[in-house]
Amino acid sequence: MIVLACNGFSRVSEFFSERLGATGINKHYLLGHDAAAALLIDGRLVAAVEEERLNREKKTTDFPANAIDWCLREAGISFDDVDLFAFPWNWSTQVLNEILDGIRTAPMPQDAKSRLMGDMADLFDQVVSHEAMLADFEARTGHRPDPAKVRFVPHHLAHATTGYYLAGMTDSAFIVSDGRAERFSTLTGEIRNGRITVFDDTVTGAQHSIGTLFSAITRFLGFVPNNDEYKVMGLAGYAAPPTPNPFLDNLLRLHDDGRYTFTKPLRTDDLHSHDALFEEYFGPFEDTLEYKARVAAAAQQMLNAATAHQVRHLERRTDLDRLLFEGGVALNCLNNTPMFEGSRFEDMQVSFGASDTGITIGAAAHAWLNHPGTGPADILAASAPVPPYLGPAYDDAAIEEALEGFTGRVVVSRLDDDLVVEQVAKLLTKKVVIGWFEGRVEHGPRALGHRSILANPGFPDIKDIINTRVKHREPFRPFAPLVLEEQAPKIFDMGRKTSSPYMTFVFPVRDEYRDRIPGAVHVDCTSRIQTLTDEGTPRLTALLRRFIELTGTPCLINTSFNVAGEPIVCTPADALNCFMGTEIDYLVLGNHLIAKSQKSQKSQKS
Repeated sequence: MIVLACNGFSRVSEFFSERLGATGINKHYLLGHDAAAALLIDGRLVAAVEEERLNREKKTTDFPANAIDWCLREAGISFDDVDLFAFPWNWSTQVLNEILDGIRTAPMPQDAKSRLMGDMADLFDQVVSHEAMLADFEARTGHRPDPAKVRFVPHHLAHATTGYYLAGMTDSAFIVSDGRAERFSTLTGEIRNGRITVFDDTVTGAQHSIGTLFSAITRFLGFVPNNDEYKVMGLAGYAAPPTPNPFLDNLLRLHDDGRYTFTKPLRTDDLHSHDALFEEYFGPFEDTLEYKARVAAAAQQMLNAATAHQVRHLERRTDLDRLLFEGGVALNCLNNTPMFEGSRFEDMQVSFGASDTGITIGAAAHAWLNHPGTGPADILAASAPVPPYLGPAYDDAAIEEALEGFTGRVVVSRLDDDLVVEQVAKLLTKKVVIGWFEGRVEHGPRALGHRSILANPGFPDIKDIINTRVKHREPFRPFAPLVLEEQAPKIFDMGRKTSSPYMTFVFPVRDEYRDRIPGAVHVDCTSRIQTLTDEGTPRLTALLRRFIELTGTPCLINTSFNVAGEPIVCTPADALNCFMGTEIDYLVLGNHLIAKSQKSQKSQKS
């Protein structure tokens, strides 16, 4: 069975700009952001890629025409071969009516209600209804799916299935939490034998979304909502939460049924609606690190309290011992470690596709798992954890073709595998920054070693060098260390975790290692680590092993191969352009070690 899934809308960005722009919704705060496509064949994920990697528009909401085309070409099939088409949204007429009913009773002026109700009805008709989505698919691909082959998967069920499928399809309890789905912001439940049970009494409406509230705080602090929440997370390390914390004492309310609400519900059409409240709590906004860190630390403590409350209730509802946490809120790795450590669950997984980048995978898997022809034997045959390296790869011919466009500007050495590892490990003993490009593009928001920037964390000023001269981003931003899985517990206090391959957990750095890897230690003495194994990333792991032999330093810095505001590089040309446009010292493209020519270096310095 072949299942193709996609997320993204041709008209949603234009619609929000034209019709809802005045309400304060940022262009990133839209349906269909992180547009992508995924292809499942007989339960095996053979291809998945985010549209932004191909159209070069970060967090694009556009219909994923490029991603769909690549998935089909990768598998050597056409639309006629596809058995099911899956979409990670289910905007039914019933959902629209429930949304409109909610607006009617919302605490907002009547004229605002009327305008928003009209906008939502038009959004439904023009963009997100079943008919609008199928029409969009046909307009952009030339193919009209047979309605009998189409599956509209509720957004949060797609999230839950993403975590279940990528973790190897072991029976699990789950929490899904994000800004909002069709109607809700968070829910809990179980997945057994591929079938989802939602605990309906734990469902929380969008007006009490911890994800949207965190986005509103992100915007209040001067960042881009639904894009820069990780900056707020980074800032939280620069201050202790205030005591008392006004978010906990005055805004958040925890209920006996495992839900939480806010004393002042959110206006989901206006991310400015709580600005006055934030200034009441923390004083007039100040564009200082101290002010922003105080608000960020308070917000982080509130988010931790809300999700811990959900976990405590879920523990009483299920006898399963594994927890999946999915949705955009699950990318808050400062929350994930205490969330797991404070629970009775034996394991907790946060997938590399936890945000909307992964929902096409979940929609495809949900359609397959719930198809009448899929049985326990099929699930068992496909039940293995899925690695994140799912996108396009480029061979030597593609690399050399890209290099032709940079003749005279770069110096290229072609090496065999062992020599790449040896040469790059030796280079990394110095204060250099290296772009690392190999294999298939990783899926999700984190660079996981196939499109990465590497550096030696033993230099105290290396973080400032990368932030300022390469990434062009704020100086308070931390970097993640790569560490061998078998060595990780010796360097980091990992508690009950034994691995963290997707940078989804944060751990304290043990005292004796803080001075040895200063470039990878955040101001609060923690690190968001990526653990490596020989099986998962053979060449990168070999590089780290050789680097450790040469230096005694047990980690390498890994950050995404891009500059601020741009997607992670995908093609060799993307990598070369990023390399030439920054102060990255060397670039590894497959087996090609590349330096800038003297002419290019002089031009860059001038």
